[in-house]
Amino acid sequence: MTIVAAADGSALGNPGPAGWAWYVDDDRWSAGGWPHGTNNQGELMAVIDLLESTAHVDDDLRILCDSQYVINAVTKWMAGWKRKGWRKADGAPVLNRELLERLDRALHGRSYTFEWVKGHAGHELNEAADQRARAVATAYQKGDPIPIGPGWPNAAEEAALGRGSSAAAPAPAPAPTGTDDAALEFDLFDGLPPEEIGRPESEEALVARLERELLEPAVRSDASRLAELLHPDFEEIGRSGRLWGRDALIQALGDERPSAVGIEVLGTERVADGVILLTARTSDDRGDSLRSSLWVRTGSRWRLRFHQGTPEA
Repeated sequence: MTIVAAADGSALGNPGPAGWAWYVDDDRWSAGGWPHGTNNQGELMAVIDLLESTAHVDDDLRILCDSQYVINAVTKWMAGWKRKGWRKADGAPVLNRELLERLDRALHGRSYTFEWVKGHAGHELNEAADQRARAVATAYQKGDPIPIGPGWPNAAEEAALGRGSSAAAPAPAPAPTGTDDAALEFDLFDGLPPEEIGRPESEEALVARLERELLEPAVRSDASRLAELLHPDFEEIGRSGRLWGRDALIQALGDERPSAVGIEVLGTERVADGVILLTARTSDDRGDSLRSSLWVRTGSRWRLRFHQGTPEA
């Protein structure tokens, strides 16, 4: 079976408020973006998110893009950029390197083809992706809620939709080969007793893993990854008592160099279907804190909806 999906990006002003989206049908699509970004970044992120959202699905992907930049980056340029240390033929650094490296990882082990389609020419899937990417960019421009979409359904949701599931266990990720990759990795089995290793990951364990990921310096400095992990209506009451919104927090973290944070997960509690409360103790250069995080499931994804941090006496 082949999944046919369109991926597109939009940036008002380019750069400016930016959105990305991929679309298969009305039950399977996703969108996101940033307060400030470029069209190329949106185009890249749409393909990245499509690949990551379908990583557990054992189907070929046919990816429709109206961006020659994305298609050429994957099919013509990326191998040479990697050989040259992510530099172009003239020696200049490749733009959007973090997104391109993430795209390279997402493509690993996947069966896919890219197809160029002319944008704004009435192609049904392309138009659907374009409309959703532009809707996100417009929402950022106006300060409206971000329309993120249902994402890729899980197995139960697929069955309810009458499609069945072709999901398979994802191929193991390649071992880190350098300090940049290693900074993005962490031990998925940290804290698990040996008898738990090899069992399917529970939703509670997934939320704990995402909480740890959220505190990684490499993730906290990556606006695109933060935008995926934080719910569009995210709010945080910080150690000082200040109330933060999603965009303000992403902007603040982008203006500083996040320091390493140690975390000890104290517990996870399912408070409702699709809602998990996580409590943890963290330590950084400011001292120890107790944190409460409310994670909610939107479609097939878990996102942080609310967080409160309190200095530990």
